[in-house]
Amino acid sequence: MLDMIDKRTRAALFRARLAQALEGRSQSDLARATGLDRSTISALLAPGERLPNAQAAADCAAALGVSCDWLLGLTDRRDPPDHLAERAVTLVPAARALFDDTILAWHREAQGAKIRHVPATLPDLLKTPEVLAFEYRLPDAAIEAFEAQRQVLETGFPDFEIALPRHELVSFAAGTGYWSGLPAALRRAQLDHMAQRLETRYPAVRLYLFDAHRVFSAPVTVFGATRAVVYLGQQYLVFSDPAKVAEVARHFDHLVREASHPARATPDLIRGLAV
Repeated sequence: MLDMIDKRTRAALFRARLAQALEGRSQSDLARATGLDRSTISALLAPGERLPNAQAAADCAAALGVSCDWLLGLTDRRDPPDHLAERAVTLVPAARALFDDTILAWHREAQGAKIRHVPATLPDLLKTPEVLAFEYRLPDAAIEAFEAQRQVLETGFPDFEIALPRHELVSFAAGTGYWSGLPAALRRAQLDHMAQRLETRYPAVRLYLFDAHRVFSAPVTVFGATRAVVYLGQQYLVFSDPAKVAEVARHFDHLVREASHPARATPDLIRGLAV
């Protein structure tokens, strides 16, 4: 429910926001764009209780590229609804290579906030260089660069949760499907490395294993409360509307609740597969 404010307060807020939106443009420009008299624009900007009629307010908002409700103090969202909708869900190109520049930027922006992550395979943050090289077919120099990036990013992860289908680990341990061709020794080393890293980084980094027969998730990362990103392959589907981000976060939290064991027990479960 909107707070009720008196006419003087609303008029003052309208003047301030009209002047803010008009910055860099003249009153004459606005008059021409709206078809209003310049004297009318001047009166709207002058101290007092003058408020525009609905048509004039809508014309000013359209000419200035702002929300009419924002001008009138009915919302704090400056952009018009169609602009907000365009930015609420966007598609961003995705590279097939570890952390690309876009992902790195999103991690840096969310530094200090909780990160929720469902990886496409095993979590890149917990992979050995040998597994990274096998999966991404990258030269040693690229793997070394990623290691440096990983160390920097880890310092900003006070609360990093990962949810993974248990069958992904089982398939990896057995070297089947996606991981066919990866030598058993490297797979065992990866599982030992992952278990050790989870123990060392706990509780800052927690891994939950869920049963994909019960629940399913596409690869997704939730960066705090500001952005949720679904990995489509060649593109990221990015949600920036707070309500939509919260919905994706609730989806992730459901995966965590469905996990059969607490994160504290995950390292032992992983070691049990390294046979």
